[in-house]
Parts: sequence; structure tokens; C-alpha cells
Amino acid sequence: MFIEPSIRNNKKGWIEVVCGSMFSGKTEELIRRLRRAQFAKMKVEIFKPMIDTRYDSIKIVSHNSTSIMSTPISNSSNILLLASGVEVVGIDEAQFFDAGLPDVCKQLADRGTRVIIAGLDMDFTGKPFGPMPHLLAIADYVTKVHAICMKCGDIAVFSYRLVNNSDTVLLGEKDSYEPRCRICFNEKK
Repeated sequence: MFIEPSIRNNKKGWIEVVCGSMFSGKTEELIRRLRRAQFAKMKVEIFKPMIDTRYDSIKIVSHNSTSIMSTPISNSSNILLLASGVEVVGIDEAQFFDAGLPDVCKQLADRGTRVIIAGLDMDFTGKPFGPMPHLLAIADYVTKVHAICMKCGDIAVFSYRLVNNSDTVLLGEKDSYEPRCRICFNEKK
């Protein structure tokens, strides 16, 4: 279980990454942490990639329909401009951001901001996804959440694509993806 350090007492910034496969609860955990910060009356800004319009064009929405307001952005450098004077920054779907996101997160943490990031650690082929490997490397705290394999019921760490499409980025839901364990994921090969 992740225990959140206090940002107010020491003004130190840090980076938290919540990662895992699709349907593992990454966004749900991000929203939970951000709501706790809001409840503590901290200044919070939340960002998501502009391309993610699956549930809502503005809100971050989990698969369980839990939501929180956010600011859609097209480039990670916009976060620095919009997060001035903020104590906590939340970022969802980090894998869809540009390669500059890790540097943006480092700059925020270095100036005393708590940065909470959620994203897929692997794409549908099982390879590291976008800026996530770099974010995992520089994170102070990493939480890997797991889904349940839809074929065998074991712990799932892979996002298996159900549709025939080779694009790395394909926004979809249960009609396009399902979580799978290593054995069931590798059966497709």
C-alpha cells in the first residue's frame, strides 16, 4: 500500500508513477490520490492528452465511471506553463504524451511539486510504451497495479488487442482490448 508523504511539511517534490495493463485500476488510483490532495485543500492541477476523448473530452474518467476534472493538452511543455504555483500535478495516460514529459515532471519535482502519473507501461505488443520507461526510471515511487486475465483468471500484466490493427496508438475499450497474463498473452504468437 502506498503511503503518501506530506508535501506541506518539507516542500520537497517527487514523482509517483502508477502503471499496469488496461483495466488494472491505474486511473482509479490516480483519481483517489488526487482527491485526497484536494480534500487536504492543496492546489491541484490535472492533465490528460488531448487525443484521449474516450469517455469525456475534459474529465479524466476511469473504467468504473469515477471522474475528475482535467485540462486536455497537446504537448507536455504546456504543463509547466499551467502548473505554476501548484502543489500537486496529476497526469493521466502518460504513454500518449511526447518524449519531453519526463523532463517536465523532473522540473516540477525539482521545484517542490508532487507529480502523480498514471499510464500503460507496455503497448499491445508487450513493449515499453512512449515516455513510460523513462518516467519509471526517474520516479521516486512506483506502483504497479494488475488486472485479471480474461482467459484464465490469473494476474494480468499485458493489454491484449482483440482487433486487427497494427497502429501503436488505438483508443479503445473492452471491445478492443482485454487484460491477459503472460501465458495467455503469448498464446497469440
